[in-house]
This record gives sequence, structure tokens and C-alpha cells, in this order.
Amino acid sequence: MALRVLHIGKFYPPYRGGMEVFLADLISEQRRQGIDAHALVHGDPEADDPPWVKRVPVQFSLVYAPMAMGFRTALGDAIARIRPDVLHLHLPNNSALWALTLPIARKIPWVIHWQSDIVFSEIKWSVALAYMLYKPFEQALLERSAQIIATTPPYLEASKALSNWHNKTAIIPLGINVADIPAPVELPPEIGWRADTQLKLLSVGRLIYYKGFETLIEAVSAMPGVELLIVGEGELRPQLEAQIKETCHPGKAPQIRLLGAIEDAQKHTLLAQCDVFCLASRERTEAYGIAVLEAMVHGRPCVVTDLPGSGMPWIVAQAKSGLRVPYEDLHAWRSHIARMQHDIALRERCGKAGIEAIQRLFSMGPCEREINRYYRSLVPESTVSCTHKGLMIVVSARNQERHIAHIIQRVAALAPEAVIVVVDNRSTDATSRLAEVNGALVLRPLLAMTTWGALQTGLRYAQAHGYETVVTIDADSYYEVEELPTLLHAVRQNPNADLSVAYFATKHSLTRRFAWQWYRLLTGFKIQDFVSGFRVYRRAAISVAISADATLLDYQDLGIYILMRKRGMKILEVALEMRTAKEDISGIFRSWGQAIRYFALSSLMALAHGREKERSPEQTSGK
Repeated sequence: MALRVLHIGKFYPPYRGGMEVFLADLISEQRRQGIDAHALVHGDPEADDPPWVKRVPVQFSLVYAPMAMGFRTALGDAIARIRPDVLHLHLPNNSALWALTLPIARKIPWVIHWQSDIVFSEIKWSVALAYMLYKPFEQALLERSAQIIATTPPYLEASKALSNWHNKTAIIPLGINVADIPAPVELPPEIGWRADTQLKLLSVGRLIYYKGFETLIEAVSAMPGVELLIVGEGELRPQLEAQIKETCHPGKAPQIRLLGAIEDAQKHTLLAQCDVFCLASRERTEAYGIAVLEAMVHGRPCVVTDLPGSGMPWIVAQAKSGLRVPYEDLHAWRSHIARMQHDIALRERCGKAGIEAIQRLFSMGPCEREINRYYRSLVPESTVSCTHKGLMIVVSARNQERHIAHIIQRVAALAPEAVIVVVDNRSTDATSRLAEVNGALVLRPLLAMTTWGALQTGLRYAQAHGYETVVTIDADSYYEVEELPTLLHAVRQNPNADLSVAYFATKHSLTRRFAWQWYRLLTGFKIQDFVSGFRVYRRAAISVAISADATLLDYQDLGIYILMRKRGMKILEVALEMRTAKEDISGIFRSWGQAIRYFALSSLMALAHGREKERSPEQTSGK
């Protein structure tokens, strides 16, 4: 049974808006990953709605909030029908408050996705008044939630609504699904820039009070050679049209045009054709700016307001994809646009940086996996069984920024059927993020672990999710991944082996050769390499490896073999040829002191083993 999630959103495409684009992309990716995701939103049903989207008709709107009288009933019916494991509430959304009143909803863990504060607006007093009534219920939702997700660090820090809930708030930047970006289309003559335009500007958003289009129109109207197109519809259209008419010079074509609502493919075609994307929002209601990510996908440089407490300038700063303009500074807007107009190299650098940042920081894959990690932490493992029953590859990593991307890419190429899990053992560099971007599921232990502890974490995850076979790799030994096909082939040829261990024939130090000969004499194992972490565990061997005995081992390299032998399991050693370049792999012992500890421990183990063999059957059975 797949994990079931019910999203409570405000609207859903074809309704246009950043929250709606993100919700659609997230559900699409979740369903692609095997999660049974559904959405309950406002609006009239569409003819082509999939069965997992339910729209509730809206009777009227009050201060930008849709009022749907049937939403409470629809929510109760959806929970009873879907039986979700998690209720994912996307706020702000007044209809999400109905969850507080439904006993059936209160039995489910809630994840609140904090898309935006309802800002105590200085521009719209009606919003401020409405929020005074809404706030107590909003806080009740936050208190009842099991997990809160904020989208950027500056927005979390500036949010008064979240100030009491930092202890259960995680920061996950919104992502965009690059694979679903529509292909360019041919635009009709009335959509597009004039042929003589020197700098083609584009802005996208609802024509609403906080978007700051008035500032952008005033800035561009005094700049020769610059033409601005604005995509979007909204209540401010008459005022903006009047402003454009006032700034238009007699006998000249207007420098600014409102295109209204256009098709999504047309919007992306304009994004691909413009020189610069602009977003002049002037209130923290603009929490993120999905349109900025859409522009970055097309390699367009961005100029945005450096709005305090908003995630919008944070995106541009993290990506290095453009310029930030001081808040409502008209002259600064003109100077920054002029800089983009005359510095083509700057535009190219920002555009390239944006494309790279989408892949590294803002794609939907890592966003979905991080959200799923929190889902899994809230849902008992016994209620959800993973549909994957095949091969998992567990990579233990710590500060492996240099190699982790290569390891994951090679694993994906050499074993495309495998699920890749990286156990990031408290890295202080970009290891975790690079692993996610390259398609791995990342587990982050709360405490620092040994390499063996990290591999056990991966093995426990594999057992909980029903995997039959697990390969363990230490990222320090990045050369091992090239031999993965050979090792898996040997495993398939020996289906009775519970544990298969890779052995690389190489010349070892005198200390290592002496130590291992000593181990062979004491233990009776004929193994050539006692410390190889490049192993294949079958299901029975996984159970032994994650047992309490295995966790308490001081030196697990030898101890694991002894534990498995005591349980009658078969251990196979697979000889592999070292064909790839490698760093130093011969230094098992950092010092003679460590070597002596190995010898002493193994001798004590052998002595205890010998005494146990000398005991009578009666003594053994009475132990």
C-alpha cells in the first residue's frame, strides 16, 4: 500500500499563480515516485480533471479569500474516501481551517506548508482587518500541526506568525519541475516585442496591489529602447492601463503593454525570448516568486526588489542569477535596468548561473524527496510498505563534496534498477545537497556516527521498506563503484550466499598482511580482506547486521563475520580486479597502537571461542 497524502490547496491549474504551479508540480512528482497524492481545492470542476483532483465551487470572495460553503463536507468526504496517512495543508488558505472542526481530520498528522504570511497590509486596510479575525484560527492550525515547512530562511525569520513554532519548522525551498516546462510555441503578432527594441523586459503576475507594477511601469516609461510586457490579469488592470496611457509619448508606440492572461506555453515562450525578467513586488505577501524560477529555467537574468523578509531576493542571491533593487527605489530600478541593457556579459553570466542553480538548488526532485522524508517520520512504518522490493545501494558519506556526484551518477549508470540511498554522516559541506540533486535519497542522522553506524542506518531503512538486497559502499572508497556490475554478477551466480564481500587484489602493507594472517589462524576464516565495506547483504544478513549485537561491536569488520557464522550463514568473497585509479587504500592501521588493539581484541575473541568449545553440552545448554 503506497503512502497516501491529501493536499488541501487554495486553487489548482489551470488557475494561474505560484502556489498553484508548485502544488501541481509537487503532486505530479509525488505520484511519479509512487505516492498516492490527492488534492482538494477551490473552483468549478474542469472537464479534464484527473480523478485525484477535487474542486469545490466558490460562492463568493471576501478580501481575496474564496468562500466555498461545501468545503467542510468535501474535506470530510475526501478523508473518508482516501484515508490519507498525511494531511498536507498549504497556507494561507481560509478553508484549511475546517480541519480543526473535523474529528476525522484530527486523527491524521498534519504537515503545514507555509507559502506566505497574511501580511498586516499598509496598502490594503481590508486585509489587515480580516487577518485580525483569521489569526487565532491560524495559530490553532500551527499548534495542532506535526510539522511545518517554510520556504526560505529570511521568510521564516521575519514571520511573526511562525515565531513560536521554530522548533517544528523545517526550511525546504520550493522546486520547479523542469521536465514539465512546455515547449516553445509560435506567438501571435499581438504578443511579443517590437523588432527595434534594444532591451526586452518581461514581468509575470496577477495585477494586484502587492506586485509593484506601478513602480516598474514608471521606471521603464522614461527609458529609451526598453520595452516591457506584463503577463497577468487582475483587479488593477484599469488603473495600470490608465498609468501606461499617461506615460505614453504622443506619436510613439507604448513602451509598456499588458498582455492579460495567456496560455502557459505562450508565457514560457516569452520567458525564453526576453532579455531580462523583472519582479517589483513591494510587500512580503510575495513570499517566494515561482516566476523567478521559471525565468531561471530559461536562462534569463532577473531583477527583483530587495524586499526585506521575502524569499524572492534570497533566491536571486543564492543563484547569483541577477540584481536586487532597493525597496521601492524608482531611480535604482532605472539604473539596474540600464546596467542590464548595456552589460551583455552580465546578462549571460546571470543566465548561466540561474540554469545551474535550478539543477543544484531549486528542482522539484530534491524538494519532493525532502518533503517525503518528513512524511515518513510522521507515519508508522507498519502502515506503509514500499512497492520497491529489489536492489538498494547504500552509500556512507561525510564531507564527500568532491566525489559524491560522480559516485551516484556511476551507480545510476551501472545499476539503473537500484534505489540509491546516501547516509550523510553530519557533513559540513555540500555533500547532502549534491546527493539529492543527483537523484539519491538522503538520510541525515541526528548524531555523528561511525562509518559502520551510518551503513547500519541505511540497512535499517532498507529492511523497513522491504528491500531484498543491499549493496554498501563507503564514499571514501569511490573507486569501488566501477566494479559494481562484476560484484552483482557474482552474487547472481551464487544465490545461496547471505553476505558477499568484494576483495581487491592489491599489495598491502606488511602490518596488514601480518594482521590478517593472524586473524585467519585465530578465526578459521579464509577471507583475504577483513575490512572491505563493499558488500552485498541478502535479507537474512541485513537482519543480523542491524541487530543489537552488531550495533555493539567494537570492531565490526571481523565481528560481523563471526555473528553470521554463528547463525549458519554463508559468506562469499568475490575477487575483483582493481582497474581504476585509486588513492591510498592500504592504510588500515594509522598507528602501531591501533594494530596492537586489533591483535589483542582478536586474541581475546579467539580465547573466548576456544573456552566455549571446551564446555560440555550440558553446560552449553544451561547457559
